[in-house]
Amino acid sequence: MGGTSTATGGDSPVTFDSLPPRWEPTPVVPRLPVGVAVVSILIALVALVMILGGALFLLDQFGSTLVPSVLDLFPSVDLLGAAILLILGIALLAVATALWRQETWALWTTLVLVFSTTVYLFFTDSITVLFILLVLLFIYLLAVRRYFY
Repeated sequence: MGGTSTATGGDSPVTFDSLPPRWEPTPVVPRLPVGVAVVSILIALVALVMILGGALFLLDQFGSTLVPSVLDLFPSVDLLGAAILLILGIALLAVATALWRQETWALWTTLVLVFSTTVYLFFTDSITVLFILLVLLFIYLLAVRRYFY
C-alpha cells in the first residue's frame, strides 16, 4: 500500500511514500435534449428566412442591380418592415444559438414567447392545432429546464 510502519512501540506514525493525486470534480455538462435541438433548428431556419427576406428587400430598395425584385420573399413589406424583419431575424438567430448551447436566458425567452403566443391564440378564440402544439411545447420546455445552466 506504499506505507511503512514499525511494530515497535505502537506510537510511531504511519508514513506513506506518495499520496494519490488530488481529486478535482469535473463540471458536468448536461446533454442536449432532442426536442430542444429540434426547436433550436426550427427557430434558426425561421430566423434565416427572416434575415434573407429583409436583406433582399433592402438590397432591392436601395437600387442594387445584383438582386432582382423577383427574389423578394415578403413582397408586401415596406422599408421599415424589412428593417424590422432583419433585426428580428438576427435576434431569433441569437436565441436559437443560445438554445443549442443550453443557456438559461434563451430557455426563458423562448418560454415567454411561446406563452404569450399561446395566450394570444386563446383570447382570440384560435384554438387550433397550432395552439395545441404551443401548449405541448411550453410543457416540454418546462420539463427539460434542468438541462440548462
